[in-house]
Amino acid sequence: MKANTVTLGSTGITSPQNAFGALPVQRRDMAAAVRILRRAYEGGMTYFDTARAYSDSEEKIGEALSDVRDKITIATKTTAKDPEAMKHDLETSLKNLKTDVIDIYQFHMADRCFAPEDGSGMYEQALEFKRQGMIRHIGITAHKIGVAEECVKSGLYETLQFPFSYLSGDREVALVRSCREHNVGFICMKALAGGLITNSRAAFAFTAQFDNALPIWGIQKEEELEEWLEFMDDAPEMDDELRSFIEGEKEELSGDFCRGCGYCMPCPMGIQINNCARISLMLRRAPSQNWLSETWQNNMKQIEKCIDCRSCVSKCPYELNTPELLRKNYEDYKRVLSGEVSVG
Repeated sequence: MKANTVTLGSTGITSPQNAFGALPVQRRDMAAAVRILRRAYEGGMTYFDTARAYSDSEEKIGEALSDVRDKITIATKTTAKDPEAMKHDLETSLKNLKTDVIDIYQFHMADRCFAPEDGSGMYEQALEFKRQGMIRHIGITAHKIGVAEECVKSGLYETLQFPFSYLSGDREVALVRSCREHNVGFICMKALAGGLITNSRAAFAFTAQFDNALPIWGIQKEEELEEWLEFMDDAPEMDDELRSFIEGEKEELSGDFCRGCGYCMPCPMGIQINNCARISLMLRRAPSQNWLSETWQNNMKQIEKCIDCRSCVSKCPYELNTPELLRKNYEDYKRVLSGEVSVG
């Protein structure tokens, strides 16, 4: 079975339900990134997600795909907090992407629902961009579900980008359905839960159950890309085996665990919270000797400097007790280092 086609709400934009998340290509050199992006396009991907915050990701998309610009959809984002900075971001994005217009321009990691006359001027500036033909559609990305729900119901946004995977709960499922009801395009980020999900067939089959959801897979390596491209013509379907597997995964990962969203950052003591707070899971679910390298030993040792300011707690969209989670992960990490506990 071929991959489904998704229409993103009122935008009318269509895409195979199998899209490219370009955050990871910032870690590849230009030649490798261009090769991967071009192969993604040739393999059938037409939706490419990037952001000003992803260092040179936009430039790599511009280099790889400017000659097929009319055949693809480009979504980018701004973390600007005032209209002038937002204007600068958009001008930079247009230049980097070698295009005259952005298909979907998004407020990035928004902690509020920007609206007309809210005093920020942000939504008015987005409308002006649209009036001038610099952008086609206004979207927003969020990690806090309350903000996401407000944005969908506001009628102001044409797309919403939000974390969604088979580890999501009932409230997140309801959010996807609310997007359908309000004709808002739903874009799934973190469909692999920041690396905790390692079964691509299960991840793909889960999101395919929602005909209005477009997953963007973060792709860094050629072999990862080829795995997703195989699903263009041989799309996994949810069956009893995959359903049972997912239930087992949800049971194993139930309770308090860090999703790696990074909302808690930066830490005043320099702790890389979004990785250190889930190192136990990464060691077991995505084993790599790199996690035990001197660099990561030093990263984990930073946890000893935690002053319990609880700034991370106040910013966590999942309301985790992050300092406690950090310490638990650090103790487990030390046991793995000493050989007391074996992983991988």
